[in-house]
Amino acid sequence: MTYRMLEGAGVLHSASSPVAAPGTRVVVRLGVGPAAISAACRVVYIIDDPDRRGFAYGTLPGHPVSGEELFAVEYDPTDESVYAVVTAFSRPAAWYLRLAGPLARVGQRWMADRYLAALSTE
Repeated sequence: MTYRMLEGAGVLHSASSPVAAPGTRVVVRLGVGPAAISAACRVVYIIDDPDRRGFAYGTLPGHPVSGEELFAVEYDPTDESVYAVVTAFSRPAAWYLRLAGPLARVGQRWMADRYLAALSTE
């Protein structure tokens, strides 16, 4: 709920609150150096169930994709395992991603892997 997946993946630029809540504005920084872009999102809902916690944000105008991402952690009491979940749906919003075609999906999968890796180092 404090954006550690984003921080660990190296993309969190800023958030308007220290803990995810509906309406929170989150800005991610994608890329490196002068080629990097800042992209804004807004938390649209949180999950606060006994065995599942997380939040989802939707992209705002100016983001290179149009869509939503869910970041959650789930606990399975049957075997006491814990799972990280990243789910995304999107379509290219920027011309350069539309040109990239299927490579844009590869980039999205790579980013999801970075989010999950950030949690495995905790």
